[in-house]
Amino acid sequence: MKRLEGKTALVTGAAQGIGRAIAERLAADGARVALCDMDVAAAEAAKASFENPDQHLAFKLDVTDSKAVDAVVAETASAFGTIDILVNNAGIGAAAGDGSDKFYAAMAERDAEIAEKGSSRKPVDQLIHMEDDGWRRVVAVNLDGAFFCTRAVVRVMAEKGNGGSIVHISSTSAASGEGSPHYVASKTAVIGLARQLARELAPRNIRVNAVAPGPTDTPIMQNISAEWRASLAAAVPLGRMANPSEVASVVAFLASDDASFVTGALYAANGGSYMI
Repeated sequence: MKRLEGKTALVTGAAQGIGRAIAERLAADGARVALCDMDVAAAEAAKASFENPDQHLAFKLDVTDSKAVDAVVAETASAFGTIDILVNNAGIGAAAGDGSDKFYAAMAERDAEIAEKGSSRKPVDQLIHMEDDGWRRVVAVNLDGAFFCTRAVVRVMAEKGNGGSIVHISSTSAASGEGSPHYVASKTAVIGLARQLARELAPRNIRVNAVAPGPTDTPIMQNISAEWRASLAAAVPLGRMANPSEVASVVAFLASDDASFVTGALYAANGGSYMI
């Protein structure tokens, strides 16, 4: 028997990258999966690639809309009978008005100066260019979304009384501090949320953990320069980026009964790039 046979899961940000790999792995391990994403056509396409696609669901979901979250969770629970696993994967690293354009321009100027002179003292700023809406959008997706989805799913788990497993996808940047202010802050916050909820929900046999991927070869990585991608891979002791399936393997473990005594933990899937 597959280790998640008879289990049901909801995965956010499931249309591509790490989220799609997680949904694929949970389905391959026997779970029925609700794939949730803003791009529902891509979520449907991912579902269609699974063995027995009719056993799974796909939903359009904006995780920053708490009423939409409640509706999708209710529909999933109605269709599946319960929800045993939640993976809060939906996340973004940039938004309009967050100063990313000025940050990348300054980085390019600094790198050019280093190439020419061997060093540079040029500041590479983002904070001073970040507008309120840019900050709020990233925090809304990465942190508010995790909260809204967790609250809705825990209500189902509490009603059914069968326990469950919740996994937040954080980032190695939460420990290293590398990245943009809103991204690092929000990815650090979901670790704190996981730890607090692990204590609160333990009497209900609901386990809550977090996974911190390092550089991972996802479609988002195609938005940065080849040189930057190469430097990210070179900084990893294992000498490469992760494949999304390698992150999914850690999530599948935490979702399963193999991790029945694991809660409040942070698992690093980063090739040794930062020792958490």
